[in-house]
Amino acid sequence: MLDDAAAWCWDAYRRQAAPPPLLTVSEWADTYRRLTSKSAAEPGPWRTDRTPYLRAIMDALSPQAPWQRVVFVKGAQLGGTEAGNNFLAYLIHWHPGPIMAVQPTVEGAKRWSRQRLDDLVEAPPLAGLVKDPRSRDSGNTTLLKEFPGGVLVVTGGNSAVGLRSMPVRFLFLDEVDAYPIDADGEGDPIDLAVQRTATFGHRRKVFLVSTPTIEGHSRIERAYQESDQRRFWVPCPHCGEFQVLTWDQMRWTEEAPETAFYECAHNGCVIVNADKATMLPRGEWRAEADGDGETAGFHISSLYSPVGWLSWADLARQHEKAKDSPARMQVFVNTKLGETWRDQGEAPAWEHLWERCGGYTAGEVPEEVALLTAGADVQPDRIEVEVVGWGEGFRSWSISYHVLDGSPEGEAVWQALDQVVRHTWRRQGGGDALTVQRIAVDSGFLTPAVYRWVGRTGQKLAMAIKGRANMMTALGTATRTEVTGAGRRARTRGVRVWTVGVDLLKGELYGRLRLTRGDDGRVPPGYCHFPEGYEAEYFKQLTAEELVTGTNRKGYETREWRKTRPRNEALDCRVYATAALLALGAARWGPTEWEARRRANAGGLPLSAPMPAPHVTAGNDETAPGGSAADTPSAHGVRGPSPRPASRPAVIRSSWLG
Repeated sequence: MLDDAAAWCWDAYRRQAAPPPLLTVSEWADTYRRLTSKSAAEPGPWRTDRTPYLRAIMDALSPQAPWQRVVFVKGAQLGGTEAGNNFLAYLIHWHPGPIMAVQPTVEGAKRWSRQRLDDLVEAPPLAGLVKDPRSRDSGNTTLLKEFPGGVLVVTGGNSAVGLRSMPVRFLFLDEVDAYPIDADGEGDPIDLAVQRTATFGHRRKVFLVSTPTIEGHSRIERAYQESDQRRFWVPCPHCGEFQVLTWDQMRWTEEAPETAFYECAHNGCVIVNADKATMLPRGEWRAEADGDGETAGFHISSLYSPVGWLSWADLARQHEKAKDSPARMQVFVNTKLGETWRDQGEAPAWEHLWERCGGYTAGEVPEEVALLTAGADVQPDRIEVEVVGWGEGFRSWSISYHVLDGSPEGEAVWQALDQVVRHTWRRQGGGDALTVQRIAVDSGFLTPAVYRWVGRTGQKLAMAIKGRANMMTALGTATRTEVTGAGRRARTRGVRVWTVGVDLLKGELYGRLRLTRGDDGRVPPGYCHFPEGYEAEYFKQLTAEELVTGTNRKGYETREWRKTRPRNEALDCRVYATAALLALGAARWGPTEWEARRRANAGGLPLSAPMPAPHVTAGNDETAPGGSAADTPSAHGVRGPSPRPASRPAVIRSSWLG
């Protein structure tokens, strides 16, 4: 018995004293890693040959590799998460030391630990190295894993306390573009975390992983630009020429994404998705820059996703769904192509929009319109509202714009808003009658009055909204159905208040306003139509903001929409009308649903009183190019005054109501 105990002690001593074999991370993974059905679609032994582009990335993370930082810019479904897991498992099993893993938030870190990390440490070969969490003083909690020779701390990018908890040699920073700008007022979370590695000098390893976000504001983009900027080159299976797979070379038959193939950039060879099985193993990483000498950078898109995972047909289908919307296209570019999105923050030229007015008159509903929504902006002395028609592909038609004079603290202006919302609109040439399906009203000013009107009108028709300027970043990887938030209950009259990402919708609108007709006269999805009779002021207001990059008092970059002129109500009203459309679920509609709504006779809600004639006043001192002040109508109205109703305390001006 004593001899056995001595032999066990000697064997344990040799394991601790002897240096580990010089296995790279990929060699370790191929030897030891087992994927479980709990966390992997393909359980069983890990095979780097399945994702050969990950070999160089994992090996750059090996302690014997010369790189202090490894940057991985990626698309979705490429195995990047498991590469990070292999790095952590390798360290715990084969090269222990102090490790930190950082997720965007503490809550996200807890979720990642329970769903990913626990599965990793409970499976061979790590099983038993981290003690059972149920044992007393086990050193195994959600955010802390102790093991022989080291410890793994898990935290969030929003926790300064967690980021400066201890010195670490190995640092895993996951989805860094989702980190907050500032961690508890103490600075950039990446800087705080990297400072924890300073003690270990050139022996440290920092692994940064993320899909990118906005050009010029993406952390992973900046880190990649400091690296040697490697891209993965693969040979054409027909002509053998090496190339980087880019979206520009994807081809498919219109409206048939299942026909997607890749056209060789050199000789036009037709490459099909199944060819990746032979192309990827022969691929090689090539550096395109010298870098800082300390950072190895890797960039790869979802075009390289292995056969059986994300196919080129899948990508073509997702592109088809995204092409109608800049917001969805940003998600596609970020998460599938692994590229930054260039913000369309500069205002479109209002003159070009004004010049293309026509095809219908204000107050008419063109045949292509499927439904109407409206957006209302509450001001101290008036309410402004736009009625917008929508068709398939989020094409839009401004139906009418109204300025309702009167204090929102009184009832008269709200009664005038009732008239607009409940008006029956006729299609061009007669036929179906339509009413507004939903109106979004900004509740940021005179909130109780807005709640009262929404509650009285009914929340199936009216919705109170609150704009959130910072939802552009928060929704960087969200779908368009989330633009209007989940809603919350206000304390006044139980009215539901919808949180609207106004920054995101402004960027999307500006992208649509830039769209032009094709050479054949066809209009693309998202195209914005305007009627005869609108004046210059409407378009100046519609383009009255631009996205400005600046710095806050702590020196960090900020992005915000700023006015370029005092009046911007037309822009706000259009954004709110779009939010009303999304709240109806339009992001999920296909062509069949749009056509069904277009054909449906929406009928007309009964009016409490006949619609008054519009009153046009000279409410603007700006003249249109080529006109004079004498013949310039009010802010957005048709030319020529109409008689003002004698007994109308709230004036409807600057509009056409029919």
